[in-house]
Amino acid sequence: ELAWLELVEAGPCRMPELLEIGVIAKAFGIRGEVLVELFSHRDERTAPGVRFSTPKGELTVDSAKPHQGKWIFAFAGVVDRSQAEELRGTILEAEPIDDPDELWVHELVGSRVVEADGTDRGLVESVRANPASDLLELDSGALVPLTFVTERRVEHDERLVIIEVPPGLFDL
Repeated sequence: ELAWLELVEAGPCRMPELLEIGVIAKAFGIRGEVLVELFSHRDERTAPGVRFSTPKGELTVDSAKPHQGKWIFAFAGVVDRSQAEELRGTILEAEPIDDPDELWVHELVGSRVVEADGTDRGLVESVRANPASDLLELDSGALVPLTFVTERRVEHDERLVIIEVPPGLFDL
């Protein structure tokens, strides 16, 4: 997850009630801890007391700590390795975080992309992770680096993403 973009928190073209925050990779040790691959960079997602919805019921965080690019979580009521093993592959979901200073994938998908001069470039179908800059994938197939996004706003109940792009970006 990038510093200003909470990635993989939404499926394409819908406003989710809950967002995918991570997945339990496997049991870790013998005390019920699990290794989690988090899709979120937000500290709020790892704090004690945080609740995740899962297909297997709600899980409440007792503790979490980083470990080799993933996280070790202890969940309330999960006290041994066999209970932790049963959670392997479980998707962790949570409500979106309300932070107007952040750019969220679930708010970008379905938005109309418009250049500063008013040229309509289409709808965002997905956001692709890319090392240099994540990319908006438009319904036309065009890819627009997020670094060209200058503004987000709502007009007439439609979410707009305003971009300023170099000449020729859409000429391929």
